[in-house]
Amino acid sequence: QVQLVESGGGLVQAGGSLRLSCAASGSIFKINAMGWYHQAPGKQRELVASITTGGSTNYADSVKGRFTISRDNAKNTVYLQMNSLKPEDTAVYYCNVAGTTDWGASFRSWGQGIQVTVSS
Repeated sequence: QVQLVESGGGLVQAGGSLRLSCAASGSIFKINAMGWYHQAPGKQRELVASITTGGSTNYADSVKGRFTISRDNAKNTVYLQMNSLKPEDTAVYYCNVAGTTDWGASFRSWGQGIQVTVSS
């Protein structure tokens, strides 16, 4: 089993900041990439930011310059620092981790989702 536990969401006014955390645990041999997705009501889940264990990052254009993704490989934890938040950032945010299990199988696990609400 590979489990993800998310924390750090909440309610904030436009222009404010939040920091999301996601810790992975279980039968993990190697993590290839970690990322954050969000899903607004009535919309599909979309990639927000991703990071490899080597530190390469990728951001959606809508969050570039405002959000920063980082990781602690030793702790199997990924973070998303969200600054200058906008109402359109309101969504449920899901952590995602892809890698290989101890028995050699590829996996992709999702967090439970955490609500981020940005008021006008």
